[in-house]
Order: sequence, then structure tokens, then C-alpha cells
Amino acid sequence: MKRYILVLWLLGCLSGRSATASTTVTNDSVTVQKLLKQAHTLQAAYQESEALGKYEQALRQEPRCYEALWQAALLSVRIGARYTDETRRGAYFISARQFADRALVVQPTGGEANYVVALSLVNRATLLTARSRLHAYKTMKPYVFMAVARCPGWADAWQLLGRWHYRVDHYNILERIFTKLFLGGMPGGAGSRKAIDALRRAHELDSTRIQFCYDLARVYRNQGQRRNARLILEEAVQLSPSTSDELEVSRRCRAMLLQARRRQQRRPASFQH
Repeated sequence: MKRYILVLWLLGCLSGRSATASTTVTNDSVTVQKLLKQAHTLQAAYQESEALGKYEQALRQEPRCYEALWQAALLSVRIGARYTDETRRGAYFISARQFADRALVVQPTGGEANYVVALSLVNRATLLTARSRLHAYKTMKPYVFMAVARCPGWADAWQLLGRWHYRVDHYNILERIFTKLFLGGMPGGAGSRKAIDALRRAHELDSTRIQFCYDLARVYRNQGQRRNARLILEEAVQLSPSTSDELEVSRRCRAMLLQARRRQQRRPASFQH
């Protein structure tokens, strides 16, 4: 009889612990969802440092939260890119890569995770040697292609793919030789036509992003498609900048458009296209 009572007591203890654990998990989940919602609201209001703080709080509650990981990586890149001090830029870019790698562990084929890995690679490479920059463009290829494959409706992924195509297709002779000799060969499949297609797709998916207009216009201009460049720039200058970054891009678009119009006026009508 005593043994029977002891067994019942142990089962009751275990049941109580399970209920407590279940309640704790539920509470943690609710807290994480609340933090994610707050972070999204802050992002929409362009308060990116505050949003990053919320994602970091969420990760202290749930270290494998995929949404918090890739968003924290994305914001770390964006915030870091605004610093002129290389030490602070580098710290944010390293942090971005750490968040991105953790997101990739949680979802190896996740489009967002692959995107932020590629983004952190190419941004951090700006602070490194020429060899490291070339290595970054070679390394990032599978990640940026996976990002587009998994998130075909995400304009940012197409923009990064377009930039990759154009940069690799325009390696100078020394970069090509170095990549072939020391990095195992050129990244295959890059092309300026593909760059235009990808950047145009980004612009189609989100025509309100002035950065997409600027990137596409530059590639059009550099490829000799000046009329297309001018048309995109005319779109761009109609957009209202929302941030200081967008204001700077808008200024560049206006300067490019002014230059394009002057060039058009100097050319005979028969040569304009």
C-alpha cells in the first residue's frame, strides 16, 4: 500500500513539473511573438537600432528563432554600412555574419538565411583585401542563387543577384587572372544581360525603392542603354525619400539624370536612342 501511494506521489510530482514546463514554454513563446511584433513596428518606422535590440531580446528567449536571426543579420548590415569608422562597421558586419550563420543552421535552404549570408559576405569584404573581396564574390554565389530560388517574390534578393552578376562580369584582367590562379577559377554564369534582368525584376517587384532605380539606371548607362537609363531615372526623381540614405540616392539619381539630359541635347537627333 505504501509503495502504491509513493508511486502516485511521484506521478503527481512529474505531472506538476510537466504542467509548469509547458506553461513556461507557452509564456516564452508569447513573449517572443510580442518582441517580434514590436521589432517589425520599429522597422516600419525606420528605427532600426531599436528593432535590432528587440530581435536580440527575442533571441535570448528563443536562440533558434529563425525570423529574429535573419532580421538581426539584415539590420546589422544596414546599420554597420552607415558608419564611416571601419572598426564599428566591421563589428556590425561580423555580428551580421554570426546571426546569418545561425539562421542558416536553423533553415539551411531558407531564402532569407541564404540572402543574409551573401549580404554579410559582400559587405564585410569591403573592409578586407582585394583577394578577400574576390573570394567573397566567389563564395556568395550559391547563397544568392538559393535566396532567389526560395524567395522569387523578394525584390532585395533579385537586387543582390543583379549586383553579383554585374560585378563578376566586370572583373578587370588582373582580377580574372588572380581568381583563376588562386581561387580555383572564375565564378561561372555571370553576365551583364543577366544583371539587367535581375535588377529589372527587383524594380518590377518594388518600383517604390529608389535604390533599385539607381542600380538599374547605372547598369543601363554603363551598357550603353542610355534611353532606358534616362527613363528609369525620371521615375526615380518622382519618388519621395523616406530616410537619409534614400535622400543621398535621390541626389545621385538627379545628378545622373541631369547629365543624361545634357548629353541628349548635345547629340544629333539621328544618334539619340
